Amino acid sequence: MPDAKLLETFPAPSDTPFVIEHISEEFTSVCPKTGHPDFADVLLRYQPKAAKAGGTCVELKSLKLYYQSFRNEGIFYEAVTNQIRDDLVGLMQPEWLQIVTIWKGRGGIKSNIRADHGAVPSQYLGR
Repeated sequence: MPDAKLLETFPAPSDTPFVIEHISEEFTSVCPKTGHPDFADVLLRYQPKAAKAGGTCVELKSLKLYYQSFRNEGIFYEAVTNQIRDDLVGLMQPEWLQIVTIWKGRGGIKSNIRADHGAVPSQYLGR
């Protein structure tokens, strides 16, 4: 199973609102139906809570290791996206958070899955 215990945080550096965007171009998991590898880009956007409110940011090495923990997992696209959202929200409790997984084509079909938490600003609701 993917391991949320790999995730680490550090204190948010500001009380002024700001948005963080991380893009991983090397995400892999396994199709539970076929056993074939699935490849995706993962876009993570979030606004941490203010520093004085105990806001935190995810540490990048731990995020990479967490993403890698999906590598041998038989899991559907939708479940991957929702699990990443739920684990990161549970860890950081951000003002809002958005995960978009952009899956490479297989069988002529590409898929994009989006999972949001909180009031994501409208400029991030399109792709």
